[in-house]
Order: sequence, then C-alpha cells, then structure tokens
Amino acid sequence: MTPAENAKHDQFLRLYVSHEEALLGFVRTLVPSRDDAREVMQEVAVVLWQKLNELDDLTNFRPWAFTVARFKAMAWLRDRKRDRLVFDEDVLELLADEVSDHVDAYDAERRALEACVEKLDPAQRKLLEAAYAPGARIDDLARAAGRSPMSLYKALHRIRLALMNCTQRVLAQEGLS
Repeated sequence: MTPAENAKHDQFLRLYVSHEEALLGFVRTLVPSRDDAREVMQEVAVVLWQKLNELDDLTNFRPWAFTVARFKAMAWLRDRKRDRLVFDEDVLELLADEVSDHVDAYDAERRALEACVEKLDPAQRKLLEAAYAPGARIDDLARAAGRSPMSLYKALHRIRLALMNCTQRVLAQEGLS
C-alpha cells in the first residue's frame, strides 16, 4: 500500500470504528435479528469503504454512514419481502426516521448506562450479567445461588431501579435529560 492508501485506510477505520456501535444499533431497529443486522453491517462497511472518496467533508461521516446503512437495510428487507415477518416499506421508513432523529440521545443513554453499571458493586454486576446472559433462566440462577427465584427478581428490580436513577442523573449532569 502506498502512504496515501495507508492514510485513507487508517482514516476510514477510525471513523468506522467510532460509529460502528451506533450504526449496528440503528440497523438492528430495522431488521428482524442480530444476525440479520450483522449481515447488513458487512454490506454497509463495504459500501462505506468503496465510496469514502465521494464524501467531501469527513465531519459528515456519521450522517452519511447512517444514510448508507438505511439504504442497505431497506435493500436487504426488500430482498426478503416474501417473509411475513418483514414490515411494509412505509413502516420501515417511519422507523428509520424516528431512530435517525434520536440516535445521539440513544448513544448518550447507552454511555450513561455503561458508566452506571461500572459503579455497581461486583456482586450486583455479576448478578446482572448472569441474568442477562443468553439463555439465562432465573430459576436456574436462583438454584445455583441457593436463593428463591423471587428474591433474585427483587434483587434485579432494585438493581434496575438504581441503574435507571443513576442514568437519569448522569444524563441530567450532561444536560441531556
């Protein structure tokens, strides 16, 4: 690779990685499953890389990337229109508009929640992670912990309330509530 190609590659990777999670969340709102979203994201990444030279102002990368993601998700859905679980295109347009309007707020909420989860004591964090692990069942967790399922539900409820309050405080401090 030439130095110019290396610079372009580095620049693309920095931009893409900094926005990938938000893009994946956006695509996930439009397609039925995580696997579908990952499939669409592969196509999005290819198009963004191929067309990066067409972007005049790199400060517009995020809205441009969301537009590409939107079109790729819509194309993916059109290709699978025979499936009865796919929304009508008008509904998808409405969903995409709604999510696009609020993506920065969702990112701020996610960051605040992550910060609040980090503030939990280790036992609370371990319980939360176990409860939300794929395939987790409260009755199995309760049995392993030697507790009743109801006590685990109550503990998780208290943790969720604490996280909600903490997240609201963090957002308020940032002027985003």
